[in-house]
Amino acid sequence: MPITYKECKDNSSIHSLEEVCKKSYDEGRFHLPDGIIYHRTKHTCVMTVVDRSFINLVLKECHDIPFSGQLSEDRTTEKVKTCIWWPMWQKHVAEYCKTCDRCQTSNKSTGKRLGNMIKIQEPSRPWEIVHMDWVTGLPPGGDRSYNACQVI
Repeated sequence: MPITYKECKDNSSIHSLEEVCKKSYDEGRFHLPDGIIYHRTKHTCVMTVVDRSFINLVLKECHDIPFSGQLSEDRTTEKVKTCIWWPMWQKHVAEYCKTCDRCQTSNKSTGKRLGNMIKIQEPSRPWEIVHMDWVTGLPPGGDRSYNACQVI
């Protein structure tokens, strides 16, 4: 799964990775102990560089496997960034999580944020402040099949 510098030079499908490595090697972002390409971050964490053909496998291992615990996009990003690297990996993690049905239905709220409750002044006399709301979704009833009720 890790890419060696020799594989990078020999394999045309990862030729673009070789170009990325050449540009960033002088800046200290990549190093090659034992011929395996590693990527450094500003926090000095060293990550193995992987070939594009392994991206879906890595994402599946970090996100879908029960041992991973069906992680959210944020937690999957954290898990991937601690051990593995490839060009544009954050974009791939986001796209992968957007295709996950379970993530879309359970991890983040997709609706509008609810407003804050505001405390009102206590009324000085009866009926000074009146509130109204609707109860909807009731089973149809009556001659006209009403399914809502106004509450005051």
